[in-house]
Amino acid sequence: MRKLWLNVLLVAVSVAVCTVAAEFVARYLDTSADSGPAVRHLDEIAVAPGVERAWFFADPPPLPNRRAIPQEWLELVRKVEQSGVTEGTRRADMFKAWNANFVGDPCRHAYLCGAPGHLYLYEPPSGEARPPYRFLPNATTPIGLVTNDYGFRGPPVPVARQPRTVRIAFIGASTTVGNHYFPYSYPEFIGNWLNMWAASRKLDVKFEILNAGRESITSSDNVAIVRDEVLPLQPDLLVYYEGANQFDLRTLVPDVSNSAGLAVAASDRCPAQSAVSGPAGASAGWLATLEDESALARRVQALLAAGNPAEGGGEWPKTDYTLVWPKGVDERNPDIARSDLPVHLSTILHDLDDIRAAGNAAGAELVLASFIWLVKDGMVLHPIRHRSILEYLNQSYAPFRYRDLERLAAFENRVFAKYARVHDLGFIDVARLMPFDPDLFIDAIHNSYAGERLRAWVFLQGLVPIVERHLKSGAWPRKVDAAQKPAPAFKPRPITFACTGKS
Repeated sequence: MRKLWLNVLLVAVSVAVCTVAAEFVARYLDTSADSGPAVRHLDEIAVAPGVERAWFFADPPPLPNRRAIPQEWLELVRKVEQSGVTEGTRRADMFKAWNANFVGDPCRHAYLCGAPGHLYLYEPPSGEARPPYRFLPNATTPIGLVTNDYGFRGPPVPVARQPRTVRIAFIGASTTVGNHYFPYSYPEFIGNWLNMWAASRKLDVKFEILNAGRESITSSDNVAIVRDEVLPLQPDLLVYYEGANQFDLRTLVPDVSNSAGLAVAASDRCPAQSAVSGPAGASAGWLATLEDESALARRVQALLAAGNPAEGGGEWPKTDYTLVWPKGVDERNPDIARSDLPVHLSTILHDLDDIRAAGNAAGAELVLASFIWLVKDGMVLHPIRHRSILEYLNQSYAPFRYRDLERLAAFENRVFAKYARVHDLGFIDVARLMPFDPDLFIDAIHNSYAGERLRAWVFLQGLVPIVERHLKSGAWPRKVDAAQKPAPAFKPRPITFACTGKS
């Protein structure tokens, strides 16, 4: 009997050790940027003058503002997990300072009413309800996000411009701020490589990076962010990368309702922050609850889901619909002055006008980028490894077909390219230069950590000629007077509340 129990113990310990080892390997594969798909595509990307291929593997310096996570924040995460309302109260949302005018009564707010009785608020300087939130300043959250004085992701940046500096601000949504779990975002990679480039050229200049991105925001939110948060810090360049949160094909199919499954707000959900649910019965509920915490559980979940014939690697069946384009729109050469461009592009261009005008007045030049969508008609993905991409395209964007998503994504990028030409802006064609490889993506727009680094590398090659031109002309580094606007630092205030069923 004693021998039997020893054998049982040996098996149990072996299973536990192997499970821990498998989890470690799975997490490494999820976050590794030093091997695999990024490296196999590295030589496809032509480097700008003075850039060395070896820099691709260099990480930014450790963040000096990374600090211990407060115990009360860990407890707040547990409360969110215990609430069971994971879609409305993602962990990251507890560590945002919400715009008080956006929130109003939290118990009557469609999104925040499920919060576990606690939120942080801030008073917007403009009195507007946008942007909906800022990240908490000087914070290291349980999700992994590290912020500076202004609630921007990344290292500290002084309010006053130091001599011989060039300051670049990155504007956008979740694909700009990056997955909170990732050690660094794409702007942080770029800042490090630009400083390596300057050192290799013996240039007496330092590059500072502002990552003003945040998930689930729109171009109109970015107008307020640039005006109230970014321009007071006197940047030289504004780099705009976004093309998903207003990408709503219902603008071309008026008879398709949201009940069909399309969720525009869900398009900007960081997959690692909330579990992606498959069709009913795809896997056990207990396994789905582990997906947030375990890379291994996500793989097992994908394996089980792949056993469903409806979840193969090809496009899933879609209902019929017809695209109705505005009369006279030229898909190949769009008129950017039109007020009825599809997928809300007219609104986006109007907001880019505002950002460009405000930037020009403050001495900050706008650079625009095309936006990459991982979607093609007839695309076939690995049903296990690429499950999150399949679900993103076939659930979040149902009933729209791959061919129409691809068509509208190409149209959107033609509009961006023409806007840049008309207004003589720098344009970085990320959609053309970024390798079309599902192993570089978490879903159709968000990159894996390897993909994040590679997209940063693509951006670097486009930014170096712009930077070098300004340095050679003597325009940079520029001498700036003391800032006329107050620093965009702020102090959030916590609130507690209890919502009744009646609310």
